Amino acid sequence: MSTQVSAAAEGLWAGGGSPYRTNSKKLGMWLFIISDSLTFSALLFAYTYSRVSNPNWPTPFHFSPSIIFSSIMTLALLSSSLTMVMAVHAMNHGNRKSTSGWILATMAGGALFVGLHLTEWMNLIHEEHVTPFDNPWGVPLFGGTFFAITGLHMTHVVIGIIYLGIIWQAVVRGKFKAEDVEVAGLYWHFVDLVWMFVFPLVYLMSVQRH
Repeated sequence: MSTQVSAAAEGLWAGGGSPYRTNSKKLGMWLFIISDSLTFSALLFAYTYSRVSNPNWPTPFHFSPSIIFSSIMTLALLSSSLTMVMAVHAMNHGNRKSTSGWILATMAGGALFVGLHLTEWMNLIHEEHVTPFDNPWGVPLFGGTFFAITGLHMTHVVIGIIYLGIIWQAVVRGKFKAEDVEVAGLYWHFVDLVWMFVFPLVYLMSVQRH
């Protein structure tokens, strides 16, 4: 009787695997993403609350270069998410050469994002005189929250580029499996998703009005 029940239960799952069984690396990454999501959520909530509660909240971003740069940055990250999907797909099919190329393309998108972001920061600092502790509009929280949110996100992108570089080297050397590339993809997609909240909340809602 017990043998029949066991066989029936196994048949229900078609693949014979437990629905609760998952790779430890993937589980670890999901736990990290959940915890990091809470951090970014708290920062974005604090920024939104500060903005709504302060009628004099500044709108320093000119269409050029801030919004143009941030739009290109957004396009670069979205494109890098697509190339990361292609890298995972290629690795699942055992094509390491194609995988390495797609990973390099993803890293290039991340590097473009960081380069444009630093250029946009320099413009704010030198042209608008905005720093984490001071700004021309006398709203101290603006600089602090802006640089905290965008700086933390940019740090995640830099870490992601380094992470992908390690994965790329291993793939080229014939090491690591498809699941390792997939786990790296989870991190990269998370970083891209966070930017989809930062871009409208921090940039588009603070465009300078003439």
